[in-house]
Order: sequence, then structure tokens, then C-alpha cells
Amino acid sequence: MRSIFLKTKHIFVASLAAITLLGGCAADNASSKAGAVDLINDEFPEAQEEIMEIMNGIVESVMDGDVDMLISYHAYGPKFTEFKDGEVRNDGKENEAYERNVFGAVTEVIKFDVNDMKIAVYGDVANVTMHTDFHLMFGENLGIVKDQLSLMFVNTNEGWKIVHEHHSPLNAGASE
Repeated sequence: MRSIFLKTKHIFVASLAAITLLGGCAADNASSKAGAVDLINDEFPEAQEEIMEIMNGIVESVMDGDVDMLISYHAYGPKFTEFKDGEVRNDGKENEAYERNVFGAVTEVIKFDVNDMKIAVYGDVANVTMHTDFHLMFGENLGIVKDQLSLMFVNTNEGWKIVHEHHSPLNAGASE
């Protein structure tokens, strides 16, 4: 009789332990869902502010003619890509050469406006979209750039860096 009682007691204790363990897991799962990050709807304001500071730094680097600073905002590597003006995809080497060539040749910045900027952060990835209105002097020649521009950032060990650029002309009749 005592043997049956001990077996029943062990079954009861084992069952109680299992219920407690399962209940704890369910509670942990429910609490983790309650605190879950919503990559689509959460705004990530701290990251947005960090990226806004970088965008201001990019503008400042162009205004100051500091091409090295402009380049430092990029993470050039095998994954870097750029689309520009409907041409085939560029890589990081081509992007850096282009930016050094173009922004290194600017003799005066007449206007460097960024309009309708939106910073969308998805955890460690962010997409910045905007319309550009750049009026740049290259010696005696004025270059005007009115583009739709997307910059994809990744949060690296060195901070947020550009890993993709997409430029396309903004239609002349498009409103800002």
C-alpha cells in the first residue's frame, strides 16, 4: 500500500512540476509577445535622431567640400549597391569614385535642399527617402539635381552607414 502511495505521490509531484513548468513557459511567451518589437509600426525615435544627425553631417560635408567626410558615411563592401538614373547597378568602388569625382569638383553650393524626408527604421536597418533640390556650381557651370533619393542604412559597430543608394529623376511637375 505504501508503494502505491509513493508512486501516486511521485506522479502528483511530477504532474505539478510539469504544470508549473508549462505554465511558466506560457507566461514567459505571453510576456515576450507583449514586449515584442514591431519592426513595421514601431518608430524607433532614438535611431531616427541618430540618422537625422548623419543626414545633417552629409549636408555639412557637401557644403564644406569635405569629400572624405561624405565618403565616411558609407559602408563599402561586397554588399554595397547603387542604382542611378535607370543605369545598371553600381558597386561600392564605383559609387565612391563617382562621389569623389562629382562632389570633389563642386566649386560652390548654391542650394542643397532635401525635401519630404522620411526616416523609416526597422531595427538595425533604416530607409531614408527624400526629394533633392541641389544647385551646384562646377566652375562656371551650374548643375541642378532634382531626384527621388533612397538611402538604406545599417547600424554597424561604427554607427549607421549607407549600404545602398537609389537615385531617380523627380518628374518636373511633381510637388514637394
